[in-house]
Amino acid sequence: MILEYKTLLQYGQAEEIINKSRFIGYAKPVTSEDEALEFIEEIRKKHKDATHNVPAYVIGENNEIQRYSDDGEPSGTAGIPILDMLKKEEIKNSVIVVTRYFGGIKLGTGGLVRAYTKAAKAAVKEAKIVDKILYDLFLIRIDYTLYGKVQNEIIGGNYIIKETTYDDKVNIFVYSKPSDSNLLKSKVTDMTRGTAFIEEKDSVYLTFHNGKLIDN
Repeated sequence: MILEYKTLLQYGQAEEIINKSRFIGYAKPVTSEDEALEFIEEIRKKHKDATHNVPAYVIGENNEIQRYSDDGEPSGTAGIPILDMLKKEEIKNSVIVVTRYFGGIKLGTGGLVRAYTKAAKAAVKEAKIVDKILYDLFLIRIDYTLYGKVQNEIIGGNYIIKETTYDDKVNIFVYSKPSDSNLLKSKVTDMTRGTAFIEEKDSVYLTFHNGKLIDN
């Protein structure tokens, strides 16, 4: 598993009018090629009367799946620029479709590249680029007398508390970056003199936007 990657947060849509042609960009996060193809077909059905519906998508930890189509535009002027934009921004697991309604003025090769790229970027902006960062999730189970001490250590370190539950012990669920996990276990063990129960429960990707956690 890679430690960190960029993707889209949500569905995004944006429109650009360029030399009387109408360009509508659609962007969406996806987890599989089937999901990407389903979205592309959905947009094509929505805009059956459009001059072009140009798709591109990138899927996989190492961009194993990369597909695009110019959908009738001159070769290299539509799908490739969208795909290149995704790769340049290092956005993974995402699909974009740019729909064009021709306005009567030809844009030329360079103009088409710029127009499709602009519409794709506008859609991505609406969809919001987020960072997915890998964290280990730990359960730390301690006596109530140790709660304040352990909690302060966690808050002061490079960790995130998911939730805390209470029974005959205090149960703290903590996210740690894999590089910090051994240090977390060592510190809690030392602070509690070996009385803490520490168990790794899962490894998950947390979502950050502009450096702020938006889910846990």
